[in-house]
Amino acid sequence: MKKKILVVDDEIDIVDIVKIFLEGKGYEVVCAYNGEDALKVIKKERPDLIILDILMPEMDGFDVCRKLKSEKETMFIPIIFLTAKDELADKWKGLFMGAFGYITKPFEEENLLDKIEKIFEQSENDQNNEN
Repeated sequence: MKKKILVVDDEIDIVDIVKIFLEGKGYEVVCAYNGEDALKVIKKERPDLIILDILMPEMDGFDVCRKLKSEKETMFIPIIFLTAKDELADKWKGLFMGAFGYITKPFEEENLLDKIEKIFEQSENDQNNEN
């Protein structure tokens, strides 16, 4: 079964680039263009992983992450921040909030893919160890 990834960014070009790249690697990709829409899509689609921008209108990525990590149904969905915010304090904040990765724009697609694959491998190992 294909893993489902939600890409959330207010920059349509970034969403399109990531979507096309990940679909080419065999993932199912759903999209949202702001934090409020992301929360709606997450409830409906139940993604296996979220790629989340920070600087967005209506609700920023930190707020989305905080909300997801506070709810039982969504607290274990892995999040990778993909953002232009490259200050060390922002990186620490994102990781402290529970993100599994923090990648700054401009980014290399292979770096993003590597993080995604490591998260899914770890998830599979954890499930196998539980059984």
